[in-house]
Amino acid sequence: MNRRIQPERLLYFLVAAATCLWASCSRSMSDYDRKIGDAEKVMRSNTDSALSMLEAIDPADITVDSLRAKYHYLKAYGHMRGNRSMIGDSLVAPAHQYYSGRDVTRDIRSGMALAWYRFWIGDTPHAISMLDSLADLPDVPDSLIVQTLRMRVLLGASEYQGREMLTVAKRLESLETDSLRKIEAGYMLLSAYEYAGELDSALCILDGLIAFARDKGWGDKHFLFEMEKSQLMTEQGRNAESDALITDLFRKAGPDNGAADLLHFQYAINALNTGDISRATRHLAIADSLAFRLRGNDDAYFRSYSNLLHAIIDFRRNGCIKLAQINGLNNRQNERFNRMQASQWESERAALRQQNRALALKAESGHKTVIILIIGIAALLTVVVALWSIVKRRQRERENEERIEALQKMLDDYKTAPSVSDPETPDSQTLRSVLLKHLGIIRMVAETPTEQNREMLRKISSIDGETNGGLVDWENLFKIIDNLYSGFYSTLHERYGDVLSPKEEQIIVLGLAGFSTKEISVITAQTTSAVYVRKSSIRKKLGVPGKEDIVRFLLERRED
Repeated sequence: MNRRIQPERLLYFLVAAATCLWASCSRSMSDYDRKIGDAEKVMRSNTDSALSMLEAIDPADITVDSLRAKYHYLKAYGHMRGNRSMIGDSLVAPAHQYYSGRDVTRDIRSGMALAWYRFWIGDTPHAISMLDSLADLPDVPDSLIVQTLRMRVLLGASEYQGREMLTVAKRLESLETDSLRKIEAGYMLLSAYEYAGELDSALCILDGLIAFARDKGWGDKHFLFEMEKSQLMTEQGRNAESDALITDLFRKAGPDNGAADLLHFQYAINALNTGDISRATRHLAIADSLAFRLRGNDDAYFRSYSNLLHAIIDFRRNGCIKLAQINGLNNRQNERFNRMQASQWESERAALRQQNRALALKAESGHKTVIILIIGIAALLTVVVALWSIVKRRQRERENEERIEALQKMLDDYKTAPSVSDPETPDSQTLRSVLLKHLGIIRMVAETPTEQNREMLRKISSIDGETNGGLVDWENLFKIIDNLYSGFYSTLHERYGDVLSPKEEQIIVLGLAGFSTKEISVITAQTTSAVYVRKSSIRKKLGVPGKEDIVRFLLERRED
């Protein structure tokens, strides 16, 4: 029975190895899923810790789309919550695209993070448009809509939007449930009315905020709201009422309160509006002195307004504008803009440095991964080659065992068969079968010339004759050839026996029986090179053309 080892076993091994590798990758992605999930939980209470957990993960190693989207969404959302630089959070865009229509909460929050990123890079109009789209989504919980609207009104105020922001601010105020949040929403609605030029509505809301803060005992907010009211009165041209309110604020908070410079500045504007230039000059000088004392080197924002008011007062006095004052105003604005630009550049450089460090670590990790991969492939190939060698060796062993069994059976059959030289054999077909089996045994040994097979052939050949140390009894083999091929050897020896050597005759006879050059070399105990040399010698002796087969040539000459 044939029991050869099939190569499919090797395929099974490779499939098992691939399965193990896939399982390893799956476990790796499961680890990333767990770590990112932990960071999401921590994000609710400690943004900095959550970001630290995310920083420990290399996003280049994340191959699953859902995990990659979750990572970039959480990182950008954490930067937004922690008021950190978002220059490097551009990948929140594909994360938001992934969650769109899949997860309402992450869709809204990733959209907010994307809007804040666009605001951070200076694309505020696009950010506002995106927040409007998020606020209009159906079936969104109020808790998420409120977060979106807060950001929307904040960005709208930064763009000095009026009527565009009124609807949004009203909706936010109606949805807020916390009292402090409701006051903040009311203040944003106040700003929307103010920017829209609807000062009466703004004052109405402000009076409500003042009363609410007074009832709650919120002194600081009460003070700020009343100061805001004095400014709105000035906008309406109610300068005397504004002055009276400012005086009342000084009476309540004292002359050295933290907003004294701003209150004197408001006095100066009211005086300038009524044409009292000397009073305006006096209050502006006091405001400048207080701003320097209260704010020190951080009074740039105040001075940007103060310098403008100085230029207006000088024009009212002298009827002309000095170029130096315009240059001073412009320089102040440029100085402030440059500081903001430098701060943004520094944030961008810090983000780029962080990205470069991440890329360097990624490249280093990539090199290590490649090395590990190469080692793994080499080890796998080594195992495959070793297994293949084992399979082939066992296959050869089994084939040798099968050949030995076949040779033994042939030997038993040959012992019971009639002799080649027995003229009394009545069945020529039986004789021919025996002779062909004998040749088959010789060829089998020539194909696999192991020592065991050689010894078996010697035993078979020595049954009817002597091998004289060789593998076959040549006289018996020549008789077999004569019987099978109509006296070919006898004719060959008669015509060319004095020309050809015994080895050359053996080569021709075996070639007639279909033996290859290598098999001939085994049976005649020569090297393959020696057989080729002898074939060349035969061609010369018999006159065989270079491209013609020696056996065919002899067969044709024999017919002639």
